[in-house]
Amino acid sequence: MDAAPPRRPALSRRDWYLLTNSVVLAWIVLALVAVGVHRFVDQPLWLLVHVPLLGAATAAILIWSQHFADTLLRRAAPGGRVGLGARLALHTAGAALVVVGMLTGAITLVAVGGGIVAIAVVAHAIVLGTQTHTALPARFAPLVQYYIAACGVFFAGIAVGVVTATRPDLADRLVTAHLVLNAYGWIGLTVLGTLVLLWPTVLHARMPKTADAAARHALPVLVAGLLIAAAGPIADLRLLVAVGMAVWLAGAVRLGVDGWREARAMPPASFAGWSLAAGFCWVVVAAVVLAIQAAGAPDWATLRSGYLVMLGPLVVGFAVQIVTGALSYLLPVVALGSPAAAKAGAHVLDRGAAFRVIAFNGAIALSLVPLPSLARVLLSFVAVGTVVAFVGLAVRAIVVGRRVRRSEGDSPGRWGRVSIGMPLATPPEPRRPRVVATLSAAGILVLCVGTGIAVDPAAAGISTVAASQDVVATGATTEVTVRVQAMHFDPAVIEVPYGDRLVVTFENTGSDVHDLTFANGVRTQRLAPGASETIDVGLVGADFEGWCSIAGHRQMGMALTVHAVGAPSGDTADHAGMAAGAGAASGSAAADVDLQRAPADDFEAWPAALAPATDEAVHRVTLHVEEVVTDVAPGVSQTRWTFGGTAPGPVLRGKVGDRFEITLVNDGSIGHSIDFHAGSLAPDGPMRTIQPGQTLTYAFTATRAGIWMYHCSTMPMSMHIANGMYGAVIIDPPDLAPADREYVLVQGELYLGPPGAPADAAKIAAGTPDLVAFNGYADQYVHRPLDATAGQRVRVWVLDAGPDGPSSFHIVGGQFDTVYLEGAYTLRPDDPGGSQALALQPAQGGFAELVFPEPGDYPFVTHRMSDAEKGARGVFHVG
Repeated sequence: MDAAPPRRPALSRRDWYLLTNSVVLAWIVLALVAVGVHRFVDQPLWLLVHVPLLGAATAAILIWSQHFADTLLRRAAPGGRVGLGARLALHTAGAALVVVGMLTGAITLVAVGGGIVAIAVVAHAIVLGTQTHTALPARFAPLVQYYIAACGVFFAGIAVGVVTATRPDLADRLVTAHLVLNAYGWIGLTVLGTLVLLWPTVLHARMPKTADAAARHALPVLVAGLLIAAAGPIADLRLLVAVGMAVWLAGAVRLGVDGWREARAMPPASFAGWSLAAGFCWVVVAAVVLAIQAAGAPDWATLRSGYLVMLGPLVVGFAVQIVTGALSYLLPVVALGSPAAAKAGAHVLDRGAAFRVIAFNGAIALSLVPLPSLARVLLSFVAVGTVVAFVGLAVRAIVVGRRVRRSEGDSPGRWGRVSIGMPLATPPEPRRPRVVATLSAAGILVLCVGTGIAVDPAAAGISTVAASQDVVATGATTEVTVRVQAMHFDPAVIEVPYGDRLVVTFENTGSDVHDLTFANGVRTQRLAPGASETIDVGLVGADFEGWCSIAGHRQMGMALTVHAVGAPSGDTADHAGMAAGAGAASGSAAADVDLQRAPADDFEAWPAALAPATDEAVHRVTLHVEEVVTDVAPGVSQTRWTFGGTAPGPVLRGKVGDRFEITLVNDGSIGHSIDFHAGSLAPDGPMRTIQPGQTLTYAFTATRAGIWMYHCSTMPMSMHIANGMYGAVIIDPPDLAPADREYVLVQGELYLGPPGAPADAAKIAAGTPDLVAFNGYADQYVHRPLDATAGQRVRVWVLDAGPDGPSSFHIVGGQFDTVYLEGAYTLRPDDPGGSQALALQPAQGGFAELVFPEPGDYPFVTHRMSDAEKGARGVFHVG
């Protein structure tokens, strides 16, 4: 009887690799989704970094490091596919929990997810270590030590990340250690170790005899650099970060020398080769920048914010490009089943290679150059488009390769386990010169930059001043120093004799990042607070403007005028008031104020009813800074800068001893910050100004009772508060008696500029508000009265947010029997006296209680009557 043919495994080798790598492709797709939705989530930057790194890159490392270890050690891993599948499943579940936990503010999920990922990584290290111990000697077996070392530093990086999520007060320091261990350790060590063999394989180049020795010598140098750099934040020594990264770079360059020799002998000729080369260059550049910035940064917050510019090249240029480049080579060879199928798949994945590589890396490089914001947006579309193209081509390559494999039947030719270090597939066939692809990619990049410059030429250094005649130079130079005072330039008008050369020294004496751009195209760099730069503006032959080009700053008053004194008639402009106006539209919304007008029938008043404090001891809240155009009186609109879309922002309530963890997300167009009077801590870190797209966490424990103001503290503070950036935190006194109804009223002033525009800075400076309102809308509780019942106790919490005017809260027809002012009772129900008004200065608050004696309508006002007549009034409708 004939022997039965051997049974084939239920899941073939190629199907196994297709299945596992589908997880990597899924994470890449999720990274693309994150790009689309990041502006609408609580942790946008975190999401853009961790989905591709913790998700796609880590999944790829687990899969391919095991594949290379199996090949190099010539011994299967303990547990085989089942074990790897379990580790990959653990990682996927853990990473998903971390992402969900961070986006929802559930720190417990972050800790649990991080622990699960750590278990997967530790298990991976144990498997690799066991496999190494039992393997036969091999020339490149020591390369597996790179993977084991990477697991070790990644475990430490996960631990630091979990601590960072739970200790926001240490975030500025620990984020740097987390970045070093995970990006340069987990991903960096794995990539560098793999490239020792993968790079010459992709090039079809002969490997130098020194490659294995270089790999052995470089590993301890790389690990030492990581440990030194990661110790810097823990020891609070920024110089250690610089030293550690310099050591790490020495190890990386040692490996790069052999790679350079191999590339000279056999230059890259495919998408995989070019992508791997570009990825290595980007990680070296990012490491150099981190070392330089760590050596010069005055504090950890500055280092953290300054290194944001390199996160794009590090995440996208290095990690994403390495993953896509490696998969472009490995997927066809390992997962498609035969030489013919691999060749067909590789051909698909190499389509448009030159165009994609040039467009992708060109977009990343140009994003580092000071360009108008529109150009940056268009360049980001180009980079994302090339990643989308890779996903589409990868799916297409799998379909085409499997089709070829099926057509070969049961005799596909010899294939199977291949030897790393030898050509794994037929080299790409010679192609026509890639001049067209190169020019096309360059053309797309030029179009993006050109469009951005066309919209804002001066921001790109292009003059918008029309020269009416030749300027006769006097040979003299006028030197002027321009400083920042609040959100204005000092001086606001620079007078220069006609024909003089103007040299300006710009000193950023403000608290935010600023630049100085002139209409003739001359501009400074964006300068951090305390920095300065001297620029030659050129010959002055006519009046022209200068301004800060950062979004929103010019509209807030950061503009000045250069006045050519003695210029020929027709060359000067009426410069009086130009700096203050800064191009603002004429007319004021104050002309539309009519407090006799009723709001629309569907108008909903700001919800003044207050719910009791909950039993929660920890309050986690995310506040998004949003710029919204909204009505502040019937028929009167204004651009309001808000916490959470409303002015005032959400009311927070708790008890003495409660902890508040507030995440601020700047979805606005300029820098903002937040200051909680309910917290007592050094303002340097948590109250710092963050730029658009950035986040910070402000954590404090409530130690004293009262109604406390929170507000934006970015200068000019009066402008930010007047634009609506304020709210209330209520910390109940321990002996607070129950009340039948509670309301909260936050008084604020409105200074109206043109319709739909932000507050008028000149009116704020003069202290002449057009409207004064409770809870952000003039007279809203006249039209939508607050409810009460005769005989019931009503408590009204009142906060004066200002920014400048006092308040004297009074209820017409009512008498207060309880008054609590600035943390202390001044009147209690058993006292024989009563109170007629709750008097408050800006940023002060308290509450008053009363029992309405009978049904009726009881008006409430600020007894500063001119302010009541501007909208600070309402009605209690007592049933």
